[in-house]
Amino acid sequence: MTRAKPHHLPRGAHLRSPIHGRRTRVVILGFLASAVSLLAAGCGSAFGTGQPGPESIVDPNIAYESARGSVRIDGSSTVFPISEAVAEEFSKVSRVRVNVGFSGTGGGIEKFCRGDIDISNASRPIKPGELERCADHGINDVMEFQVAIDALTVVINPENSWAACMTPDELHEIFRDGGARTWRDIRPEWPADSITVYYPGADSGTFDYFNEAIIHGVDKEADHRSDGTGSEDDNILARGVASDRNAIGYFGIAYFSEAGSTIRAVEVDDGEGCIAPTYENAYSGRYTPLSRPLFIYTREHIITEKPQVLAFIKFYLDNLGVLPADVGYVTMPEADIEEQQHIVEPFLHTITGDDDGSYRPGPWQGEEGRWLRR
Repeated sequence: MTRAKPHHLPRGAHLRSPIHGRRTRVVILGFLASAVSLLAAGCGSAFGTGQPGPESIVDPNIAYESARGSVRIDGSSTVFPISEAVAEEFSKVSRVRVNVGFSGTGGGIEKFCRGDIDISNASRPIKPGELERCADHGINDVMEFQVAIDALTVVINPENSWAACMTPDELHEIFRDGGARTWRDIRPEWPADSITVYYPGADSGTFDYFNEAIIHGVDKEADHRSDGTGSEDDNILARGVASDRNAIGYFGIAYFSEAGSTIRAVEVDDGEGCIAPTYENAYSGRYTPLSRPLFIYTREHIITEKPQVLAFIKFYLDNLGVLPADVGYVTMPEADIEEQQHIVEPFLHTITGDDDGSYRPGPWQGEEGRWLRR
């Protein structure tokens, strides 16, 4: 599989789809295909709990109210707020029950490869080894959608007046195994107080991304330290840093925004001066190396056999310009959003029928009948 860098983003994937020749992010494992790249908190609602938000986009051609069944989602705690927000808005226009959990990116992909869930949230691209495990379970039709941009945020306690800006090398020294134990180990003018570290659990895509960008980005042979406090729950990390003057941690920008003045963001100097983890800097690509894409994964088989999942993803993609920002993340450039939306068009065409607009009944129709309006 060929990987290319999306606009302003450090990583991503593109593959030309066999369907209508469209350029998509469908990950195919087959003959000569190259593989390169809740704590279960439920979020389900009944139809008709209210009107969608004033900014939510509802395609008038889709009879969402006719969709039935359930959608199961798990994975990244970073992507969780976005999928939860989409699920809440979707529940206002459909009768589909959407359950969203978070067990970490790795945990979600593991469930996805076992066939336990319909959609996996991920704060990093799926790994080649994970694609192979999916293939071992007969899953060779993984589809990747980018849904937002995150500025992975390093945070300190507000009483920390010295570490307002650090380089990737200095962050590496703090979080690597066998690295700095006191602030003075980083810079001689800093206090000799011991550093307390907080970081996401090993199943977290945030942990994986930080490990790649900072730990291995400086020294490929280094390992992330394992002492300190690791947790899949970013709220635990935020509270820990807020309660300790000498604490430092990292997680997605949405959790930093939610914590408000209880913690402070560290600016990162990657050679262009100190850059803050703001929406503008993440969008422009200035905040390096910690700007990253966020994803959801599903299967071609799932969206062809479960119209409710296709309806949910259609709604999700139509609202990429609205809902990620509502929960604290950075919306993608419009061209990138349109690229993601184009991925589902061939599948909507299958529901619609032939090019002349006629309707061809099939497995999409379901008990409720046709749910795409013309």
